[in-house]
Amino acid sequence: MTTSVDLTLLEPLLAQYNGRSRDALLPFLHDAQALYGWLPRPVQEAISRTLRVPLADIHGVVEFYTMFYNEPTAKRVIRVCDDMACRLAGSADFIEALETRLGLQSGQTSPNGSVTYERVPCLGMCEHGPNALRNDEPAGHLTPDDVNNFLVGAHPEPRIQKYGGPLLKLARAGKVIPWSLNDYEQHGGYATLRKALAQTPEEIITTLEASKILGRGGAMFPTGLKWRYTRSAPGTPAQKHLIANADESEPGTFKDRGLLEEDPFSLVEAMTIAAYAIGVENGWIFIRGEYPRGYRRLVTAVNLARRAGYLGQNILGKEGFNFDIEVRLGAGAYICGEETALFEAIEGKRGFPRIKPPFPTTHGLFQQPTAINNVETLAAAMSVLSIGLDEWLKLGTAESPGTKWFCLSGHVVRPGVYELPFGLTIRELIAMAGGVPDGKAIQAVLMGGAAGVFLPPDKLDVPLSYESAKANNFPLGSGVIMVFDETADLRHALYQLGHFFAHESCGKCFPCQLGTQRQLEILERIAHNGGPRPGDEAALQDIGFAMTKTSLCGLGQTAATAVLSAINIWPELVASEQ
Repeated sequence: MTTSVDLTLLEPLLAQYNGRSRDALLPFLHDAQALYGWLPRPVQEAISRTLRVPLADIHGVVEFYTMFYNEPTAKRVIRVCDDMACRLAGSADFIEALETRLGLQSGQTSPNGSVTYERVPCLGMCEHGPNALRNDEPAGHLTPDDVNNFLVGAHPEPRIQKYGGPLLKLARAGKVIPWSLNDYEQHGGYATLRKALAQTPEEIITTLEASKILGRGGAMFPTGLKWRYTRSAPGTPAQKHLIANADESEPGTFKDRGLLEEDPFSLVEAMTIAAYAIGVENGWIFIRGEYPRGYRRLVTAVNLARRAGYLGQNILGKEGFNFDIEVRLGAGAYICGEETALFEAIEGKRGFPRIKPPFPTTHGLFQQPTAINNVETLAAAMSVLSIGLDEWLKLGTAESPGTKWFCLSGHVVRPGVYELPFGLTIRELIAMAGGVPDGKAIQAVLMGGAAGVFLPPDKLDVPLSYESAKANNFPLGSGVIMVFDETADLRHALYQLGHFFAHESCGKCFPCQLGTQRQLEILERIAHNGGPRPGDEAALQDIGFAMTKTSLCGLGQTAATAVLSAINIWPELVASEQ
């Protein structure tokens, strides 16, 4: 492949980004890579001059994010999920057939430069496993017989699989035309914003506090309190920010994708309501790079909302209520789901987490007051205002009112997103999904995602609520429930968890950087290279303790949680026969 660079292709982008600051770096890099297929040094130098960012910093950002390339790469990139949910769905057979057809191994580009092939961590389509991305085209339920159709783009794109009820936050997903503002309005869109604007910001925040909505991304911070703190922080609305965290990158997590792809206007409306309540003018949606379809539809929704007067100045005639949104596309870094690392990414830096305090409500994006909420959290807030506080409190339990999205995957008949009131048991949810295929027995259930914990079959009758999860020592997290039947290889599952965290550790702090690597070495040997040795369990316990107690952010603090929970339940997984 030739590496010559025609910089004349870059001239329109140089003009477009001229005068912009460093926070434009990620979109500039995405646009430049779309032109060349990769980011040659002369291109990086031109970007450096245009944005006035040191070239060393440009290199650092490109090397940090896995979806940016500083070596020649084909414009056609195939990314196949090689994580747990897809493995449970049989991805190994599809991967073998695809690699045979391409004649490539992961990370290789074809000799003629036409295609680059990669095996990657979770793509957020776990209910459609095995799944893959062909450039920006998602595909799911792939089998070896589908290889040719997939390669030519003839395999049908997956759609949301939603179940449960009452469907409040997902009511329109799959029913409305995602790129039609008129259709959204015909299905009740923007009625809740009008209802909210008839109230005072104080009334809305008080309602949110009474609703007991906790952060649905896993941190579980009270939403009403976060909004109140940000509203009361020093600064004008023009100096404050609202961010929708749509960077769900944890294996088994796919709950937000349905809304982002199938009902994007609802997120725009929910953010606009939140902005009015909090008193902010600057909105941001940070969506993971592996969601190209969701990104395109969000950009369309934001642009159409702006043209219709739902964003901009004096929204819906409300004097002084100004708010607009910018959509930012990530580039492959799980750490950017951590709120302060996400700030760094938007600012055009590597996604390193910051030390806290100070906290985002006073020193967030650009060191200004910021409220950052998960996509589902914002949707839940809008649901409360839509149906009324009393109706919301009738759902769920006393301490966990309302509904929650659960991402059910693995060995179940009907994987998908389940919107359910809090209080249903894990076993009842699995039964609702048709149970385990072929009548097989459940061996284990992973709760809360890669940073969660394993539960044995005799622990599945506990209710799915915040108070029950706390009492039974498991996290609800982002709502991940991954089922492993009796045939699953749990040693390989632990290896995949170790591989994920070692791959995604940002390297800022040594406990996580070194601990995840050492954990992976032990788990890989146990699963694939000779089995357990004496002292493995003690070593994993020590590594996990060190990471949990001394890592800078939640990635390192939870990188060993699932592994330790598994070996505490099934010590034979790491027991040596010697």
